[in-house]
Amino acid sequence: MRGDVLDSEALISAMRGCELVYHAAGANAFCVRDPSPMFEVNVQGSQNVIRAAARADVKRVVYTSSAATLGEKKGTVGSEQSPHRGRFLSDYERSKFDAERAVLAASEETAVEVVCVNPASVQGPGRATGSTRLLLDYLNGRLKAVVDSTLSLIDIDDCTAGHLLAASRGKPGERYVLSGSTLSVREGLELLGNLAGVEQPVRTLPPTLAMAVATAVEAVAWVRRDTPRICRELARTLTHGHAYDGSKATRELGLRYTPIEETLRRTIDWWVGQGLVPAREPANPQPTS
Repeated sequence: MRGDVLDSEALISAMRGCELVYHAAGANAFCVRDPSPMFEVNVQGSQNVIRAAARADVKRVVYTSSAATLGEKKGTVGSEQSPHRGRFLSDYERSKFDAERAVLAASEETAVEVVCVNPASVQGPGRATGSTRLLLDYLNGRLKAVVDSTLSLIDIDDCTAGHLLAASRGKPGERYVLSGSTLSVREGLELLGNLAGVEQPVRTLPPTLAMAVATAVEAVAWVRRDTPRICRELARTLTHGHAYDGSKATRELGLRYTPIEETLRRTIDWWVGQGLVPAREPANPQPTS
């Protein structure tokens, strides 16, 4: 059925006869001139979903939030219990933070059970946009510089499994961080290169230089009325880095995480099959039996 999170009647019509709803729709964008449509979709749209679920007599909603809502301080490991740093790195982060609060508030008002899942950066076959562009740019020789911060990843299949487990085992009102691997950007690129048979020279930019470059690129883009590829909020997010603890989902939901090597190997195979990167022999090929 076609739907729109800003069309309450369409949501109600789609949900009638359902006991369970997964709300995975959302807008994820950086460097946009006007973030108000993203807030409308993520905040108002998510609230609409919960209220529509109540009117359609849906018992439970599994809400796809984001690990970005944790707001952990730089250099710390974010978890469901992390105190928020008190400021936002990007409009996207703030929109998801506001959306999660709106969803939980609507849940209390309507008595619809809501379980939140908070994925880290989702990677795997099927992903070729967003943060995945950095990996593709590296394999295609277009990535010239990085900020060596920390990142956490979740295999796309594990993310799906986490949603299913949240539906069957999650506690209403609880958040479950989904994060399987944490490593530095340099470590991630080295592993990716070894698996794909690629070794590309990449400079490491200090955070101050990265912010200066982002500021200049953003200013030029606004003058030209273009969307910048790099901007200050993206630079803030990259230089801050993220490390997340996904152990609660293992303890309480029974989620098992895929090793990062397996995730990247499957992803590379998919990229090659899609013609997004050329096929090469891995630097350290696996022995065959």
